[in-house]
Amino acid sequence: MASALTGSDDTYQPDPRRWKALGVCLIVGFMTLLDVSIVNVALPSIEQGLGATAADLSWVVSGYALTFGLFLIPSGRIGDARGRKTIFLVGLTLFVVSSAACGFAQGPLSLVIWRLIQGVAGGILTPQVSGLIQLLFRGAERGKAFGLFAATIGISTAVGPLLGGLLIQVGGVEHGWRWVFFVNVPIGVVAFVAAWKLLPARPAELKQPVRGTFDPPGVLLLGGGVFTLLLPMVQQEQWEGSAKWLLLVVAAILLVAFVFWERRQERVGHPPLVDLSLFSLRSYSIGCLIALVYFAGFTTVFFIYTLYVQQGLGYTALQAGLALTPFAIGSAIAARFGGNIVHRVGRQLVIVGLVCAVIGMLGTIVAAHLASGHAVGFATALPLLVAGVGSGLVISPNLTISLDEVPVTRAGIAGGVLQTGQRIGSAAGIALVGAVFFAQIGDTGDWSRAFEFGLATATLLVAVALALGLVDEFGHRRRAKAAADASV
Repeated sequence: MASALTGSDDTYQPDPRRWKALGVCLIVGFMTLLDVSIVNVALPSIEQGLGATAADLSWVVSGYALTFGLFLIPSGRIGDARGRKTIFLVGLTLFVVSSAACGFAQGPLSLVIWRLIQGVAGGILTPQVSGLIQLLFRGAERGKAFGLFAATIGISTAVGPLLGGLLIQVGGVEHGWRWVFFVNVPIGVVAFVAAWKLLPARPAELKQPVRGTFDPPGVLLLGGGVFTLLLPMVQQEQWEGSAKWLLLVVAAILLVAFVFWERRQERVGHPPLVDLSLFSLRSYSIGCLIALVYFAGFTTVFFIYTLYVQQGLGYTALQAGLALTPFAIGSAIAARFGGNIVHRVGRQLVIVGLVCAVIGMLGTIVAAHLASGHAVGFATALPLLVAGVGSGLVISPNLTISLDEVPVTRAGIAGGVLQTGQRIGSAAGIALVGAVFFAQIGDTGDWSRAFEFGLATATLLVAVALALGLVDEFGHRRRAKAAADASV
């Protein structure tokens, strides 16, 4: 199946600057994904510096995630059609401008608006990175490149609280939050110059006709579906009552309508926004499902752990970031290693990673239960390291396996769909785990108990991803055995 879909690989000529170009992509990818988590520890500083309300702070955090997820798929499709270098540079420019505007914000409203725009820019950039990796690399090199990208995802997620804590420590409580945004500006400017010089222009053989490419009804249906799906999740703590969950019904209707519309587009010969035939690739469809469920579990660890140690144990922002550093170290090392061997081991490597993640998260629960006070950070260091190793062995190999058979001309949209699933998983996981976490605090006022119950829920979600991986692996073995028996 792979050869039929990726026939253009036969004419592939390695770009001598591909590793330098990858470096630019990773820096930008790190910067955009870092802004998902770095702001969490800056919220008290924003509250003090701008007089922001709880609702304002919620939109500073969730608004970025919302617009980020909303623009992933359309941006991936545009990158496939118009060229990823051009869209990359447009997204990077918007990200730098909006980061500077966030830093200069004089009131909560302007900060929220520019934070939403910053999320749009992040959603434009991220699918271009996975698409450029597909374009620049083949075979084992692609696995290594995706390994580095996955390490970047893991590090950016885990190191965000640490870097945010350092910047606030240097900049002061009242204005330190501004440096959380300003730090993106010089990095972004340097990355723009490097991207202009190093990223490849679109090869002529991969160009697609511009006319009729963008499918506006499809964009509106999908955008509305993703928006109404994510909104009640990211606002579940701020919007009281259960009426907000009716938006999930609206989301389901819009997404079903989107699928019917896309199939109609294919029948009449018009290019769809999302090529639904991608899901006929078993490696891609299973990989998307595992990513969705896994991100629902693992990203919530940072959310509840940071709240627990800062508000429950009195850690500073810097101390909270340091406490999560073992996870970042384990994830970075394992992702790099996993990217090197994924082509030899396959989906089994993802299963090993999921087992490690479950063991590490269970170990973190036990360690937090046995320790007390500031000793919790030391007690949870080893199990968080194990969980980080597991995460590195999941994200990198799963990303590589999921996109391996995807044709280069669909790499941007395929990456956008996969990462939209990750964002939906993260939002759903935080909604579920957060509800368990805050319910325990409301009932008992016990932060330790709340953390243990919340992390147990997150562990259960990762265990579901493990079950999906095992079902896929056993199914693959049965099919291989049946094929071998039939050939005898």
